[in-house]
Amino acid sequence: MGRPRMLNYNIDVSDVDYDLVLSDLAAEGDQLDALVAAEDDWTRPTPAVGWTIAHQIAHLCAADANVLVAVRTPGAFDAVVKQADAGGSRYADDVAGEGAAQPRSILLDQWRAGRAGVIAALRDVPRDFAFPWFGSTLTAALMAPLRMMETWAHGQDVFDTVGVAHPATTRLKPVAALGIKGVGLSFAAAQLPAPTEPFRVELAGPDGQTWAWGPQGATQQVRGSALDFCLRVTRRRPLTGTDLTATGKDAQTWLELARVFL
Repeated sequence: MGRPRMLNYNIDVSDVDYDLVLSDLAAEGDQLDALVAAEDDWTRPTPAVGWTIAHQIAHLCAADANVLVAVRTPGAFDAVVKQADAGGSRYADDVAGEGAAQPRSILLDQWRAGRAGVIAALRDVPRDFAFPWFGSTLTAALMAPLRMMETWAHGQDVFDTVGVAHPATTRLKPVAALGIKGVGLSFAAAQLPAPTEPFRVELAGPDGQTWAWGPQGATQQVRGSALDFCLRVTRRRPLTGTDLTATGKDAQTWLELARVFL
């Protein structure tokens, strides 16, 4: 993993329930907290090469700290960017490694305080409040689902490590929404032109409902379970390890390239 980078992340999340996402973010963090608090050995390697459970928690902790700087003291965020630039491709690994070297109890307390602080900070500002981020400017409305996505994705690595099923809940919806709304990111990351045709995405939600985006009858279509879609767009599963199907060349290419971060 390298330094955080953003590319064309000015996506429309006006239809995402901001307050619900913040509640979901708290619940997702609590669920992962219960898992890692019960795990004595944080040195166990996770699917991320070179990262242990401690690295995963340290990464989330560091990201939360960056969000707090960006939201509460935007003028100080330039120092964070300079540190990331200086670290280059090793930035995220080095920061996670530094955090992982701390005693387990200290890191856990820091992560708990940080994630609570992020939720409080995002609740304290309007959803259209804008602040600097890595190579971009984000709004609180977009940061909330981004934190939800990252907490869920890195949590998935930990669930996989300890061999416990990660319960699929409706908290997946903002993660799926980011994957769909940020389709251009997948193509841009691969240096491909963005598709011009609209996509129709129909996902089987864990609530028994069909979650749908895009116009019915679109030539480019994606179908499958919401869980597998989220696993794919967060790069936690290869396409062949999911139940996702695509109709249309652009839709197939998208699933092969799908991502919600760089």
